[in-house]
Amino acid sequence: MTQRALDSSGEQTPGPSRPAMIDAGAELDPVHPMDLPPSAHDATGLTTAEVAERVARGEVNDVPVRSSRSVTEIVRANVFTRFNLIIGVLWVIMLFVAPIQDSLFGFVIVANTGIGIIQEWRAKKTLDSLAVIGEAKPTVRRDGKAAEISTHEIVLGDVVELGPGDKVVVDGTVAEADSLEVDESLLTGEADPVLKRPGDPVMSGSFVVAGGGAFTATKVGREAYAAQLAEEASRFTLVHSELRSGISTILKYVTWMMVPTAIGLIISQLVVKDNNFKDSVARTVGGIVPMIPEGLVLLTSVAFAIGVVRLGRKQCLVQELPAIEGLARVDVVCLDKTGTLTEGGMDITEVRPLNGSDEAYVHQVLRSLGSSDPRPNASLQAIIDAYPAGDKGGKDGKGAEGDQGAEAGWAVTEALPFSSARKYSGAAFTEIDGTSSAWLLGAPDVLLPEGDPTLDEIEHLNQQGLRVLLLARVPSGELDAPDAAEGDVPTALVVLEQRLRPEAAETLRYFAQQNVATKVISGDNAVSVGAVAGKLGLAGAENTLDARKMPTDPDDMATAMEQNAVFGRVTPQQKRDMVAALQSRGHTVAMTGDGVNDVLALKDADIGVSMGSGSEATRAVAQIVLLNNSFATLPSVVAEGRRVIGNITRVATLFLTKTVYSVLLAILVVCTQVEYPFLPRHLTLLSTLTIGVPAFFLALAPNKERAQPHFVRRVMRYAIPSGVIAATATFTTYLVARHHYAGPGALEAETSAATLTLFLTSMWVLAIIARPYTWWRIALVAAMGLGFLIVLVVPWLQDFFALKLVGTTMPWTAVGIAVAAAALLEFSWRLVGRRFGA
Repeated sequence: MTQRALDSSGEQTPGPSRPAMIDAGAELDPVHPMDLPPSAHDATGLTTAEVAERVARGEVNDVPVRSSRSVTEIVRANVFTRFNLIIGVLWVIMLFVAPIQDSLFGFVIVANTGIGIIQEWRAKKTLDSLAVIGEAKPTVRRDGKAAEISTHEIVLGDVVELGPGDKVVVDGTVAEADSLEVDESLLTGEADPVLKRPGDPVMSGSFVVAGGGAFTATKVGREAYAAQLAEEASRFTLVHSELRSGISTILKYVTWMMVPTAIGLIISQLVVKDNNFKDSVARTVGGIVPMIPEGLVLLTSVAFAIGVVRLGRKQCLVQELPAIEGLARVDVVCLDKTGTLTEGGMDITEVRPLNGSDEAYVHQVLRSLGSSDPRPNASLQAIIDAYPAGDKGGKDGKGAEGDQGAEAGWAVTEALPFSSARKYSGAAFTEIDGTSSAWLLGAPDVLLPEGDPTLDEIEHLNQQGLRVLLLARVPSGELDAPDAAEGDVPTALVVLEQRLRPEAAETLRYFAQQNVATKVISGDNAVSVGAVAGKLGLAGAENTLDARKMPTDPDDMATAMEQNAVFGRVTPQQKRDMVAALQSRGHTVAMTGDGVNDVLALKDADIGVSMGSGSEATRAVAQIVLLNNSFATLPSVVAEGRRVIGNITRVATLFLTKTVYSVLLAILVVCTQVEYPFLPRHLTLLSTLTIGVPAFFLALAPNKERAQPHFVRRVMRYAIPSGVIAATATFTTYLVARHHYAGPGALEAETSAATLTLFLTSMWVLAIIARPYTWWRIALVAAMGLGFLIVLVVPWLQDFFALKLVGTTMPWTAVGIAVAAAALLEFSWRLVGRRFGA
């Protein structure tokens, strides 16, 4: 079972220390049992001296989790490549047998490699700095106090506190448990949370979904269950993407074509043709070098690296680099309402007593419920803010006779933390007068039977986009029993108003404009969620569906997902199933969320996006973390992905066109037994002006088109006909020139005419790829044409590049053949576009 980056950002609120419940000391460290006195560590944790001893013995969580490749790995990956080796050997040969201008291609490769190293190093610095900002800070008890420390500072025997959303960072044994429920699905695949009791083991990589407690670290560092997974998953990588694998496939095919063609060319130029040896070597190398699309790999790495840097400036941590590519392909975004469309906090607007309940007594119950949970969720926090402990007046500031118990407080006899699966929380109390009472607080449509008249009142509130909780009194008993809500007595409605994120509406409009379907998936009431979505202008917000009525068949579920835009009362497992249902229809799904109920769906989505303020578990499995908690950052991420993928697809066509015409020219030369028409300097000039410089600018230009699948096919269906036309036109000009020119200098004149045709044909390919035209694209194409013209008219550049057009007949013939080739290019591109789509 693989796991995404296991180290992530965020902080947790330290829970109160509780008395030790087990003696875990004898099991923690069999080598040094005396270091762990019975039970004392569970309450107070280790002392500073004990921590120092363990650090000295190396019993520290020193797993080297890295967010990026090391500088050495970056240099190695950019320098020691297969094609760099081939070009390097050819470069050394040319330095000995030909003028320096025929060795220019080697200097270009050195520059390209340097650019690649620098850009990836910049990306590494950005990732590393963001990873430090987002580093997990578990709460550990030391010297009797709770303190936040870095994950790598945990030592064997540390007592680590846990709350909802916290990730278990090392293996351990539960020391304290307060209705502690742990999700181990990322490790075992089992979706149901596991109730943990003192003495039970907990594994690193699992996370808390409800309740709280503490555990004693029994395995740290590389011995921890998920340590190897964490190290591997956290590494910066350029692999595992369709783009990268597609380029690797292309390079493999190029190698297969290049080897036999190069051998044939070597034999043809060195053995069959009785030319000057050095000139034959130069022309042989001139035929081999352009077959290699060396700049394609560089541009891909640079585009990805620059994407990371750009997103990093917007406080967006890309934990897995292919996530940039994945978001470019997304056509469905599933949003969790709370924390994504709305801000985390809520405000109580009204408390409505039901069934003649005393308002002051209701306030007291709410105040006591707030005090019963040391780690309240957003709804309970709103209640605490409105009815703080010790405040007689509550939200409205008006005291009441029945409120005097607030100062003394009620004794909590049982507490049930909120769980997104059951949709409610609760607590049991012994009141001041000694009577017992038990209460549940949660979703009205879960706690009330269908058809209850109170639901009509709640429906009206939900239609206004308000969130409604029901406070119900239940018979004393086990609050966590499946039938705990049976026989409940509705006591009050708690009406909360959610704070809409100001940027949410604009972000939803962006996705609509980009033809990306938006689905709001929430655990709240469907009508309330639909009202919130409607306020934000979500298209289809009126199409709401209660997930309890959602079909279980995957195909039917997929149909329901496509027909509706808002879903309420969704369980964590249903979120996961919904993502799978959309994927079964061929959709590329992005999932955003910030709570533990989103973890399963985030993990299974094609792209998981977490808010930086979200739970530690969501940040652990997400591929992209928005550290600034701004939903408005998401369009920037999508745009960056589209820019990278769309532009690389464009420029890959340029590089592969050169490879195709180079291979075909070499084959034609071998078959006709003529001199290869070009020296390395000619193709270096052509590659720079028609591919290298323009490709760099085109690869970094804005691009809003959604990325399409089948990268290799899309590139080759244009590159192959373009390369064939360019090679045919160039070789035709060369053969005509061989019949036209004679005597000394004929080969140079023939080469110049063939170069003119190849340049003009390649320029037309560039002009097609540069569409749709903008002022800077037109200027770019014009500048490349002007550069070639300058070479043709400046005498010393003519000599340097051995390019001089002789006469007028042959140059104009070369132009005419290039014009015919351009017409064929236009026809072939339009034919491919009509047949296969753009």
